[in-house]
Amino acid sequence: MIDAQAVAALSALAHEDRLQAFRLLVKAGPDGLASGEIAEALVIAPTRMSFHLAGLERSGLVETRREGRRIIYSVRFERVRELLTFLTQDCCNGRPEICGGLGDLAGRFETQGC
Repeated sequence: MIDAQAVAALSALAHEDRLQAFRLLVKAGPDGLASGEIAEALVIAPTRMSFHLAGLERSGLVETRREGRRIIYSVRFERVRELLTFLTQDCCNGRPEICGGLGDLAGRFETQGC
C-alpha cells in the first residue's frame, strides 16, 4: 500500500457515519449488507447513507455487487489487512515493548489474513 491509498482509506473512515457503516459491514462479514439495511440499522436517511457508502467504496475498503434490485456492500478484507499492515509494519523501530505486540500483529496479517 502506498501513502496515498492509506490516506484515502483513513479519510473515508474519518467520519462518524462512514465509520459506523464500516464497522457494521465488518460484523456482517463477506456476505455484506444492502444499503437500505445499513441505513435502517444506523438510523440514517438512505440518500445520506448512499453518499457515505460511495465514499467507502472509492477508498477501496468496500466493494459492491448487485443482487436483483439491491446493491450489497461488503468489506474488502484484503484491503483492510493491507492498511493495518501498512500502519504497523515499522512499529516502534525494533522496540517491541513500546508497541505491545502490534509488530507481531502486522506479521500475522501478512501471513494469515484477518
